[in-house]
Amino acid sequence: MYYCFDNDMRKIIILGGGNSAEREVSLVTAQTIKENLELRDIKVEVLDPADYSDWVTLLKHLHNESPEMIFIGLHGAAGEDGRLQGMLEICGLPFTGSGSRASALAMDKNAALCLATDSDISVAPRQLLFKEEQTDIEEIIRKVSLPLVVKPNSSGSSVGIRIVDKQSDLMEAISAAWELENYVLCEQFIAGRELTVTILDGKALPVVEIKPLDGWYDYTNKYIHGKTEYICPAELTQEETLMVQKQAELIFRKLGCQVYGRVDFRYDGNRFCFLEVNTLPGMTSLSLTPMAAKAADIQLPDLLLKIIELSKNKKG
Repeated sequence: MYYCFDNDMRKIIILGGGNSAEREVSLVTAQTIKENLELRDIKVEVLDPADYSDWVTLLKHLHNESPEMIFIGLHGAAGEDGRLQGMLEICGLPFTGSGSRASALAMDKNAALCLATDSDISVAPRQLLFKEEQTDIEEIIRKVSLPLVVKPNSSGSSVGIRIVDKQSDLMEAISAAWELENYVLCEQFIAGRELTVTILDGKALPVVEIKPLDGWYDYTNKYIHGKTEYICPAELTQEETLMVQKQAELIFRKLGCQVYGRVDFRYDGNRFCFLEVNTLPGMTSLSLTPMAAKAADIQLPDLLLKIIELSKNKKG
């Protein structure tokens, strides 16, 4: 599959880096996007929001450059949570991926889980904690049960996530997550397989199974070669594959997401348990969305061009 673009088009500006905890991964994503678009003779430039004194200065620069498209290669806070998307919308600047509302909803893990429940998609028992409120450890154990996962409510790349097996370790894990943000999610750990489904133009690509060789799919296992085995397409029955793809498409649509994204699940052999939606999936050599696209016979340069094409025509 090959997408051809007019080489006389104005350049594509890629945003990468930023100031979130996922800055380093974002820089790699941005560079990968640049290199692969250049393979199709597209004029590109990478800008790092951290190099600008504030968002207004960056937006003025983007407006003056008048790019064909702004490819958002940011991850985490500010780049992925709808704030940047909202400012670009107000300025009338074209950008890749979902709009501000869907980005904000997807970044808020608890909000996305509530929408999944309303759509009859299974989710794990959980409790949302606010830093300024009193924390009752015994109540959390009663509602969620051990082992459980402690995670910041609005972050990615497994930053700040801990799996807790003992009650005595729970408060320390919660406090560590509070160092990153004020809302923390305590979610029951679902034993089983970790699966992810990339959505492109509303349709699911082949399912990827993630199998860390040691421990769980933490930051190290995500971004260091040789730490994790990836199986794509995942070894599921046709019925299982269609079921998880259908659920991924449904929650993607319910959140109002557009163009592309990735939906993560745990599978215990009986049910697919929805975890979260990533509206700006990574594009590194170990990223899951390029793997799924390759299994669908879409090479990375063509995937990026397709994302640009779809972003030009998205609604709202």
